[in-house]
Amino acid sequence: MRELKERAGLTYRQLEERAAEHGGVLPRSTLADVLRGRTLPRPELLTAFVQACGDGERVAQWLAARDGLVRGEGTAEKGPDPRRGVRVHLGARVFTAPVLLASVVLVALLAAAVWALVSFREDGGSKGEGGGGLAAADARSELPEGHVQIRPALANGLCLTDGHSSRYKSLVAAQRPCDEVAPQETTLVPLGGNTFRIRWYHPDHGSGCLTALVEGPGSGLLEPWDDCGKTTPFRIAPAGPDGSLRYSLRVDGRGCVAIGDADTSEGAEAVVEPCRPKDSQVFVIRSAR
Repeated sequence: MRELKERAGLTYRQLEERAAEHGGVLPRSTLADVLRGRTLPRPELLTAFVQACGDGERVAQWLAARDGLVRGEGTAEKGPDPRRGVRVHLGARVFTAPVLLASVVLVALLAAAVWALVSFREDGGSKGEGGGGLAAADARSELPEGHVQIRPALANGLCLTDGHSSRYKSLVAAQRPCDEVAPQETTLVPLGGNTFRIRWYHPDHGSGCLTALVEGPGSGLLEPWDDCGKTTPFRIAPAGPDGSLRYSLRVDGRGCVAIGDADTSEGAEAVVEPCRPKDSQVFVIRSAR
């Protein structure tokens, strides 16, 4: 897959846009994990990738090669030509399916352990100094420093990151699985008081800050803009008891950020709507480290 991407000469963003033109979904962060050998591609993601790279006529062969890896038939050993199989790279080595699947199981177990620890802390477990939580004990007075996760309160395991909208062509803020966000990073840029810009950084696409669109087909959506100086300041206010990590994201004169229709499904868009005391306008903000 790496070789096919290199042949196509396309960036992650271009691949994502091409996939969308074919009606497919190809999240940049998920593709980056696949190309790093962290996970085996799902059939639909592999199909979207191959079509975006201009090799759509061989989708069936690519899917067959993937299925061979899952069954442990070792198609990864057939050579460097990506049209003959899916080569799965982990660092500088190439692993066949049994080793890959064992690695995936190990990663899943580690992820479950980390998630259990995080859930314990969010439910009121001991944070301790240097535990990787808030920069100060009082969540009302100080937000996490460095890279953060912004998690919709209603959607367990989902984070606010880039996604596609059914009514707007450009990327917008949406909720997707937190483990698919990397390598994109989210940072809160302080502007004074409790006002911040929400900045995204991706190693392939640079930095961009969210702005609340006020007109056109994307009105109410949050779009990343390259020029952060022209983007929306968000006033971040506590939306729960001390230490709960729960906040509202307010746009002065416009309203509050929410997940539209309180949707808990993957891909649901973030929108700006009148502020109301409801959980769809509440986000858990915690350190991503």
